[in-house]
Amino acid sequence: MSTLTLASDPKDAAAVEAVEAHHAQLTGELAGRVAMLIAAADRDPAEAEEVRAGLVAFCDRDLLPHAVAEESTLYAAARDLPEARLLIDGMLAEHRRLAALVDALRGTGSAVRAAADGRALQVLFEEHLDKENDLVLPLLAGAPDISLADLLGGMHELLGGGEEAEGEPSGGGCGGTCGCGGSDDADVPELDVREVPHALRHATVFGALGAVPAGRAMLLVAPHDPLPLLRQIEERHPGVFSVEYQQRGPEAWRLLLTHR
Repeated sequence: MSTLTLASDPKDAAAVEAVEAHHAQLTGELAGRVAMLIAAADRDPAEAEEVRAGLVAFCDRDLLPHAVAEESTLYAAARDLPEARLLIDGMLAEHRRLAALVDALRGTGSAVRAAADGRALQVLFEEHLDKENDLVLPLLAGAPDISLADLLGGMHELLGGGEEAEGEPSGGGCGGTCGCGGSDDADVPELDVREVPHALRHATVFGALGAVPAGRAMLLVAPHDPLPLLRQIEERHPGVFSVEYQQRGPEAWRLLLTHR
């Protein structure tokens, strides 16, 4: 049965959808940033350090506050349900492991070690959010004495919708219609989203672009012409990224996205 079927109130069902959508955004952005860190670690330790710093900033700005907000709302409510107490204890322990991995990223001096810590963080976070989506949210949504809508009202740490961080690119490029720009460095990292779940693709690309330093580029490989994505990049980061098509199907579209 779906979470929506179990929800005891339509407003709670909408709250569940909002939380799950925010989970997808966080998962995608983390995946994109980690992919860029792994690529940079293989190629340029100096660039990897810049990408690592951006990943830590994302964790401090979004991932860790999300965990804190969960503990004071979702977890606090679920712990009153006898069937959820052991589950919540385990989820709290995973929060401590997530924080420890972020601290490891914060203090590492090796690009390869940072890439390994980033990948471990990504795997644990994805597994953690799967448990929240599949176990914690259905329990809360089905509890007649708990209103998720009231519990989560206005909490952008859990529902999304917060402001873009200062220092991030303020918006994307030429809308994908031109061939301007490009990178002098032919050895650019590649992000292949053909195997990424559809719900995570755009967030994964946004996360990866957030990790591309000025003057560098990323090669995006997509299963179709990503015009809607390019329009969103244009809206989010106007004038920041130039777009050059290197292949137009039929099995893959390859686009060079350069941070000007």
